[in-house]
Amino acid sequence: MTAEDATSSLLSKRGSSALQMGPRKKASTSDPLVSHGRHFGRTVFALCNYPSLLTNGILRLEQLEDTPLEDLSAEERREHRVFEQLLDSYPGLLERLKDGSEEEILHVGELIGKGAAGARGDDTKTLKSAVLDWISPRGEAIQPPLHRNSKIDRGFNHELTGSLLCPAGLDWGDPRIKENLRSGEMLVCGDQWPVFVYANHVYDSEDPWCGLLRSRLLAYKHVFTSPSSVDREPKATRSGNARLHGMNSVTIASLAYIATQVRFALSSSSVFSRTDTTTDSETFYHSLLDLLEDPEEVKEVDELLTWWNRQVFPASSAAKRAISANSALSKIRQRRIALKQATNTNVASS
Repeated sequence: MTAEDATSSLLSKRGSSALQMGPRKKASTSDPLVSHGRHFGRTVFALCNYPSLLTNGILRLEQLEDTPLEDLSAEERREHRVFEQLLDSYPGLLERLKDGSEEEILHVGELIGKGAAGARGDDTKTLKSAVLDWISPRGEAIQPPLHRNSKIDRGFNHELTGSLLCPAGLDWGDPRIKENLRSGEMLVCGDQWPVFVYANHVYDSEDPWCGLLRSRLLAYKHVFTSPSSVDREPKATRSGNARLHGMNSVTIASLAYIATQVRFALSSSSVFSRTDTTTDSETFYHSLLDLLEDPEEVKEVDELLTWWNRQVFPASSAAKRAISANSALSKIRQRRIALKQATNTNVASS
């Protein structure tokens, strides 16, 4: 097959968007890319068709030789940004893709996708039970009881999970709203965020950023700093997912991922699927990313990430803790500022 034929074949397989979940395929070969896919899916982009992401990305590299990135659609720019993050996170991947055949590119994508799907499945399984412990009233049992191995009674079918999933801005205490949500007469789209994503489950319509994604139900540590539930060894002997992958700060996508997983755990849906219009998980995940990646929201996003880093990675520089007053470091910094100001004053007066 000539290079031209290979490119033509790749073009014919190029999908409309790689940033959507593709069909499930088994990649049987053991490869470090599977492990890498587990972490990449959790922290950079979760709901992704990786074979299409790689195919589109390689073709777009050629396209960008003649076309500025700014000329691409917003969806294409995001997709290419994810592609570049994948390349940057795995040394040698670009060369492997450029030197490989079409089959090799698809195989690499399947391996990464296998890892991402496996991690998502593991997290879905463990959160299904764990979330019940987090929402139980202190010292009391959930009434009526919710089963750990069945979700049919969750979602809007149960008073507790329904109150948490109720879209921010709606009053779950209103019998009419409650009935419409339970009957399905009132459809909830993925971009209608549930009140549980807010701190103390309180939404302020005058300040929608207040408390957003600071809920204690977003149990970030469950996934990133605790051992996987499938490991039966004592917890003290195992490193968490964050440490295994050298992760020392919270990412935007990982917050959206945790929120998506907890939202699904509270719902009555039994299978995480892109075609599930009840949970509309893909829209929910993408809508959070749309906000968190918006340059206009950078101040609020930076404050949010700093807050989370203090909870999860307190020793990391990303936690940005204030310098202690009257410390030696504080005095040195103050002296340096004073010297600079004096120098600037002397220059200005001369």
